[in-house]
Amino acid sequence: MPPTLASLVHHSALKLTVRAGEDRLDVPVRWAHVSELADPVPYMEGGELLLITALKLDAEDREAMRRYVKRLVGAGVVGLGFAVGVNYEDIPEALVEAAREEGLPLLEVPRRTPFLAISKAVSAAIAADQYRAVTAGFAAQRELTKQALNAGPEGLLGALAAQVDGWAALYDASGAVVAAAPDWAGRRAARLTADVERLWERPAPASSVVGGPEHEDRVELHSLGTGRRPRAALAVGTAAALGTAERYAVHSAIALLTLTTERSRSLHAAEQRLGTAVLRMLLAGEPDHARAVAGDLYGGLLDAPFRMIVAESVSGTAARVHADAHGHVAQPVSGGAALVADAGGDPLGGLAESLESAAARSGEAVLVVPDGERLVVLAADGGAAVAACTQYAAALEAARAAPEQAAGGEEEELVVGLSAPAGPIAAAAAYKQAEQALSVARRRGRVLVEHEQLAAGSVLPLLADDAVKAFADGLLRALHEHDATGRGDLVASLRAWLSRHGQWDAAAADLGVHRHTLRYRMRRVEEILGRSLDDPDVRMELWLALKATSAE
Repeated sequence: MPPTLASLVHHSALKLTVRAGEDRLDVPVRWAHVSELADPVPYMEGGELLLITALKLDAEDREAMRRYVKRLVGAGVVGLGFAVGVNYEDIPEALVEAAREEGLPLLEVPRRTPFLAISKAVSAAIAADQYRAVTAGFAAQRELTKQALNAGPEGLLGALAAQVDGWAALYDASGAVVAAAPDWAGRRAARLTADVERLWERPAPASSVVGGPEHEDRVELHSLGTGRRPRAALAVGTAAALGTAERYAVHSAIALLTLTTERSRSLHAAEQRLGTAVLRMLLAGEPDHARAVAGDLYGGLLDAPFRMIVAESVSGTAARVHADAHGHVAQPVSGGAALVADAGGDPLGGLAESLESAAARSGEAVLVVPDGERLVVLAADGGAAVAACTQYAAALEAARAAPEQAAGGEEEELVVGLSAPAGPIAAAAAYKQAEQALSVARRRGRVLVEHEQLAAGSVLPLLADDAVKAFADGLLRALHEHDATGRGDLVASLRAWLSRHGQWDAAAADLGVHRHTLRYRMRRVEEILGRSLDDPDVRMELWLALKATSAE
C-alpha cells in the first residue's frame, strides 16, 4: 500500500494534527511538495501533499483562501500541511474554513517537525511499497512459472486469477476461449470475442482495456506471440485498475504464455513433419507402418473412419474468369472477406488454423499437412474439424455473394475437395476422391465440393469442361459442316436415333421421315465419321458429344 495521509498522521515522529478533512485521510500520497508560491498549481501533477508556511499568502483573507484552496483541489492536491510558529502561530481560521468547505484535508505541522522529515517519511513509505510490490511480483512470477511447468496454461491462469483477485482467460488464434479461471469466467470471457478480434487488427504486440457502464468489471486484453500474426490472447478481469504487484504478475503471465505459444509452434512444426511421413505411408498403401510411426499422436484417427480434405489457393482473377465463363457465379469474388483477412490474406493458413482450433476444442486428432500450394488434411468423419471446414467454406461463399465485395482483386482464394468417409486401407482412394471434388469445385467456381455430391448427382454438369467441349466440337464438326450445305439433317437424325436406342421406326416417327430415309442418313454418318454405329463405345461418345454441345 502506498502512504496515505492517515499513515502520516499516525507516524509517531511527525506529530501532525488534523484540522480539516478528517473523512478523507485514506487518500494515497504520491509525493510531498514544498511551495510558497501564491499559485503553485502549474507545478502540481496531482496526488501531492502540499507543505506551506504561508510566507506569500494572506492566510487571513477568507476570499483569497477560498480561491486558493479551490484551485488546489482542482489540481488534484490531496492534502495541505501548514507549519505553525513560523509566519503564523496558528492556522488562520479563514484557511481552516476554506479547507472544510472544499473537503481538503488540512494538517497542522508543529514547528519542531521540519518539512524535510515529512518528505523523507513519504519517500521511505513509497520506496517500501515499491519494494513490497517488486518482492510480491517476484513471488508471483515464481508461482506462475511453477504452475506453467506443472499444470500448463490452465494452472497458470488459476494462479494469475488469484494474484489479481479477479479472473483470467486464454484465447486461441480463432478467438475462441481455450481456458479460463475460475470456472465461471469462461462465460464472461466468451462475450469478449469481438474485442479480441479488434485487438488482432492492430500491430502485435497489442493491448487494450475493455470497461465502462455496460461491463461488470475492468478487462485488459493482451495479444500473445512474437510473429506478425498473434497466436493467442490473454484477458485479465478485475474490479479496479491493477496495482504494481498485479501488473508484475500480468507481465510475467504474458511472457510465460508467449514462451509456451512459441514452444507450441516448434512442436507443431515437428508434428507436421511427422504427419507428412504418416500421410505418405497411407497413400503408399502402408497403413500398418503409418500407425507405428504415428503412435498415440494420430493413432485414434487412423483407426476410425476419416475424410480426406485437399485444399489449394488460386488467384481471385483466375477463379472469376473461369466461373464467369461457365455462368456459375453472378458476383465477382473477393477472397473470403473477414475470414481470409484474419488469416493475413492466406486462405490456406486460415483454413488450417480453423480446423486445428476446432479439433483442439473438441479433443479430437487431426492431421494437417502443407504441400506446396496445397493443404492435405485427414480429419475424423463427423468430427469438429470437418464441420469447421464446411463452415469456413460457407462463410467464404457468403462473402463472394456480398455486393460490397464485388470490386474483386488479386486476392488468393480457396478451393476445397472433400472425400467420402474412408479407412486407412482406402486412403489413396480417398485422396483421389478429394482431388476429383477439388477439380469440380475449381471448374464450377465453388469453394467446396464433396465427393458424395458428385456420386449422387448427374454426370452432365461435368460436360461443361472446356476440354470435353473441344472434344465434342471436333467429333461432330464434319456432321455440322455437312448439314450446313443443306444436304441433310444428320445431327438431328443421329440425336433422335441414339435417344431411341437405335429403334428405327420410333426415331423415324420422331423426325417425321421414312425409316429407310433414316437408315440412309445413319450410313452417311458412319461414312463421314469413319466409325461404326454398331460399336457401343462409339454410340456413347457421340451421345455425350451431342449433350456437351447442346449444353452451350
